[in-house]
Amino acid sequence: MGVMDGMKPVAAMVVVQFVFAGVNIFYKLAVSDGMDMRVLVAYRFLFASAVLSPIAYFVERKKRTKVTWRVLLLSFVCGLCGGSLAQNLYISGMKLTSATFASAMTNLIPAITFVLAVLFRYERLAIRTLAGQAKVTGTMLGVGGAMLLTFYKGAQVTPWPPTHINLAARHQHEEHASSSLHPDSGNRAMGCLLCTGSCFFYALWLILQARLSREYPFHYSTTALMCAMSALQSAAFALCFDRDLIQWRLSSGVRLLAVLYTGVVASGVMLVVLSWCVKRRGPLFASVFNPMMLVVVAVLSSLLLGEELHLGSVLGAVLIVTGLYSVLWGKGREAAENEPAKAHASGTELPHIDIVVHRHDPPPTPQQQSTEPGPAR
Repeated sequence: MGVMDGMKPVAAMVVVQFVFAGVNIFYKLAVSDGMDMRVLVAYRFLFASAVLSPIAYFVERKKRTKVTWRVLLLSFVCGLCGGSLAQNLYISGMKLTSATFASAMTNLIPAITFVLAVLFRYERLAIRTLAGQAKVTGTMLGVGGAMLLTFYKGAQVTPWPPTHINLAARHQHEEHASSSLHPDSGNRAMGCLLCTGSCFFYALWLILQARLSREYPFHYSTTALMCAMSALQSAAFALCFDRDLIQWRLSSGVRLLAVLYTGVVASGVMLVVLSWCVKRRGPLFASVFNPMMLVVVAVLSSLLLGEELHLGSVLGAVLIVTGLYSVLWGKGREAAENEPAKAHASGTELPHIDIVVHRHDPPPTPQQQSTEPGPAR
């Protein structure tokens, strides 16, 4: 039973990365359809808050405590860091550089999260211990594998026959026209800075989410509050740059599907799962799964968008999985080492029974009672 409980966060984070990989596919389809990405981000959190708010109300209404101003402030900051800022900085950096470069930069998240988690004392560096060395080595392997997957192409090694499916092919002329409006000459440094800022704020959100889960341990309510804050912030940001009502119309099926998937499934459901994993295993545990998304995106792009798999993708995937296993092993060993101390601190150690033997004189026999002198008269 203990092994199964330990595997639940791992399985949950794998599902989260598969769903987030689908977000990248729908992002590409929405951009190919000419949709403004700032509007898509705003719709994403609007739909997520609309779905999560009634669920949070009915599921947690009997056990939910009063929402304090401190919880509201933490929710606002979480929505700002993990929602509006992280997403809008990412898409702005992607426009100034390229989608490949921006995707590569997101793999800095595990390293940044590790540094922040050590600074905020959510993780122990413990570099002299085997568990600490495994966590540091695994984080570096994951980042290195993601960079290799992105920047090294190599020979074509697609293991399956071509599917001849390219969902974005009919809109490629619009995508090229849109990308030509954003030349990266002279703007690459600013794009790199924006992408790095996106990674930093996402990593900071993982740290703040761990704090919010401790302050207010109701996952549906905290996620609904965060999505509502992100929706307001993202809508205000999008309206500042694009007030054309045509961009806000969900006329085509691609735009509607992209909004429903990213809002309801990715932000509505998966953010609840992600918050639960952060509370159970910490922010570093949640961040080390992030490079795994690139592997899933590479496979989905080969199957659905007509792209080819290359040797760099395979080698990068091997490094990512190896690094992930190393971090999970280090976390498991660290948890096993800390279990006796936690049990002693919480008073849950095994109960013990003290047996005390007292020696008493045996009861007197009838003959002894008859020979005893009676009371004085």
